[in-house]
Amino acid sequence: MHSEHPASLEGCHIAFFSWRDTKNPEGGGAERYLEKIASGLAQRGCRVTILCAAHPGAPEDETVDGVRFVRRGTKMSVYAQGVRALFRHELGDVDLVVDVQNGMPFFTRTVTRKPVVVLVHHVHREQWPVVYPGATGRVGWWIESRVAPRLYRRSQYVAVSRATRTELTGLGVSQRRIAVVHNGTDKHEPTHTPRTPHPSICVVGRLVPHKQVEHAIDAVGVLRGEFPTLQLVVVGGGWWEAELRDHARKRGLTDAVVFEGHVSEERKYEVYSQSWLLALPSLKEGWGLVVGEAGMMGTPAVAYRSAGGTRESIIDGRSGVLVDDREEFTRVLGELLRDDVRRKQLGDGATEVSHMFTWEHAQQSFAAVLRTVLDGGYVAALDPE
Repeated sequence: MHSEHPASLEGCHIAFFSWRDTKNPEGGGAERYLEKIASGLAQRGCRVTILCAAHPGAPEDETVDGVRFVRRGTKMSVYAQGVRALFRHELGDVDLVVDVQNGMPFFTRTVTRKPVVVLVHHVHREQWPVVYPGATGRVGWWIESRVAPRLYRRSQYVAVSRATRTELTGLGVSQRRIAVVHNGTDKHEPTHTPRTPHPSICVVGRLVPHKQVEHAIDAVGVLRGEFPTLQLVVVGGGWWEAELRDHARKRGLTDAVVFEGHVSEERKYEVYSQSWLLALPSLKEGWGLVVGEAGMMGTPAVAYRSAGGTRESIIDGRSGVLVDDREEFTRVLGELLRDDVRRKQLGDGATEVSHMFTWEHAQQSFAAVLRTVLDGGYVAALDPE
């Protein structure tokens, strides 16, 4: 940190610009992180506003846990709405802006002279062509990789993992302006729901192409030869759900793959408790909140090493297993279903690791970054290894 005496945050107005909130049907781990950090700032005496997209059933303006939510525009128009609101001072007098860059920045730097902090969960290099094939994806990647680093070249960045920090430096963001503030894990008491008597795997998260749930479905198709009662439980919703259901049907796995959709928090933890393993076949994860949630229930995860943040949320060989390709993904799932002792060891490790990352620490670290930025400095520190 460049400053010996960072400014106090009490009374400061911090405005977050995010495309979604957790009430949004498409909300996920990034939004959970955002709201946990925001509530931590509110507890420290800040005025906190989150501007995000409107969606059915959510009021345009509401305050929850001391955080004001202002919902404007759609998934795409929220960016223009956000910049306009900031430019016209519709949110009030803002002391610091947090621009949440989920692939696309809000371009807040163009309309304010106040300090701007850029929050990045992961770089979307691999996701643009998957979600937006063709010209749209190429333009999106050009904005993320070329325009944004230049526009925010004097701004502080916060990454949620060391992997994301490395990706940002690869785009030209100065290392001295990137702090790492890891996710926390929601504490949850054991549900006392027993494991299923038959082998079971769960996938939890948004149902979108880059989550690659097909990999888990295909793995079950292969493993059913050895484990005929194997079941995959998919928790979560999203616009790709129909494609996934069709994928399971075409492989003759409609009896083996159960889609539960959006569920309550209690049901989600029951699924973690019942499942023998968590499968996380995502193409990219800034962190992977579901890893810690499953870990709270003693359920180890199998995920791709190349996803990035999984290399930090999972301690390979202690709290889960990281793999390099689809073949290994399927093979390791089979090995762990077969080996009760190894699976139990990893489950115990998953519980231990889940308690290492707390929201209290994340909130404290994020607040420290903002204090330094308000005092004119930069933070180039990593969360503890």
